[in-house]
Amino acid sequence: MTVDHSRAPVLEALERYHRHGRLGFTPPGHKQARGADPAVREVLGDSVFLGDVLATGGLDDRLTRGRVLQQAQELLADAVNAEHTFFSTCGSSLSVKAAMLSVAGPHEKLLIGRDAHKSVVAGLILSGIEPVWVEPRWDAVRHLAHPPSAEEFDRAFDAHPDARGALVTSPTPYGASASLREIAEVCHRRSRPLVVDEAWGAHLPFHPDLPSWAMDAGADICVTSIHKMGSGLEQGSVFHLRGDLVTPALLGMRADLLGTTSPSVLIFAGLDGWRRQMALRGKELMESTLALAAEVRAAIEEIDGMHVNDRDDFCGPGLADDFDPLPCVIDVAGLGITGYRAADWLREHRSIDAHLADHRRIGAQLTHGDDRETAGELLSALRELARAARSLPRGPGVAVPAPGELRMTQAVQPRDAFFGPTEDVPVSAAAGRVAAEMITPYPPGIPAVLPGERLTEPVLRYLRTGLAAGMYLPDPADPALDTVRVVGEGAAVV
Repeated sequence: MTVDHSRAPVLEALERYHRHGRLGFTPPGHKQARGADPAVREVLGDSVFLGDVLATGGLDDRLTRGRVLQQAQELLADAVNAEHTFFSTCGSSLSVKAAMLSVAGPHEKLLIGRDAHKSVVAGLILSGIEPVWVEPRWDAVRHLAHPPSAEEFDRAFDAHPDARGALVTSPTPYGASASLREIAEVCHRRSRPLVVDEAWGAHLPFHPDLPSWAMDAGADICVTSIHKMGSGLEQGSVFHLRGDLVTPALLGMRADLLGTTSPSVLIFAGLDGWRRQMALRGKELMESTLALAAEVRAAIEEIDGMHVNDRDDFCGPGLADDFDPLPCVIDVAGLGITGYRAADWLREHRSIDAHLADHRRIGAQLTHGDDRETAGELLSALRELARAARSLPRGPGVAVPAPGELRMTQAVQPRDAFFGPTEDVPVSAAAGRVAAEMITPYPPGIPAVLPGERLTEPVLRYLRTGLAAGMYLPDPADPALDTVRVVGEGAAVV
């Protein structure tokens, strides 16, 4: 059957809605901007409100007989070589939870790379799934975690043959990628599904020089944030399905359990339009983006004190299997400042927002939305930062633990620790206690502390010194980290 990718069912239905002059006595209450505050309309513009219609009983009829959303999802599945695609307007934080729940249930095991995003941990807490943590590949020189190897997943399955499946994050926010084909083979030898959190990989299906994307590599479920590396609006996410280890009906039920009953047509329209854009012009767009990224990376490498992490830095024995150059991760240690200080300076002095920032790096994410003008602004700002860095205060250092000190024992299951009796103790007395909360440097959002882990002094020191240096910790109960929430005395722990 011939598929027409020049179509955009959601956008077409939205155009028909306005052409027919539909008058809704339904939500949303702003009634096509008429009821919105004039000051809000001035800032946002009426187009935002005009695109914000009810999905069922508005964009489509009350029985969805127009199949608007279904057609849009089928087109995206075809564009990326999936068998089924589901749209989500709640971000990949929800999509990955739906994927997890379609593979394992309460008290069942799931193999998970310990470099998982905090949304995965939230899924564990809500579901009661028992994690079997699979060790990432740690770069002790650069203090980075890369995705676990297929061999690590194989060993984990041997030790836990009752595990219901596996979840791996690839690519990471730093651009490091796993050998998904090998990990999928490990899972499928045991008839177990592989879930890939590919939130940073929306662009991967559209150019052969990028790392292989999950569906082509044999994964069963893939979660992708279209708003990260694609053209979708924030919270625009999709999850794709292939094979028969997870049924579409089951995945749909799990998504329905978690998803909103008031989805945003604006976000649907962004997803639909992005699919059309990439299906028609994706390879061309990515070709020019990769060429621009190569020029930018080469120019940054010429700036004294800066180094762009490249394939040679991230890939090799014991490291990542593949590499995406578009995150453009810049090591600023040679400037004598932290990534936090570099990011703050760029925002304050050049109105440039870096993506991730850590104790020695910043991320300058490049997409098909960039061009020579935006790249020139970035390079000019980075050159000025390099000159200014000589006079910037050095600031406090971050006590980054060795890889062996980062891992803590899981003494209690995450759900039990989070919902059980807790108390807040001074951080100076927290070592040896079992955490009852997540503590996550953000971005990239990989928890340093999980509920149920037994706290150690090196990890606590890392977080305290990181906070003093500018690390952002969005989730602890005490944002100042003077206290830590731990499992109460007398609770059963291992």
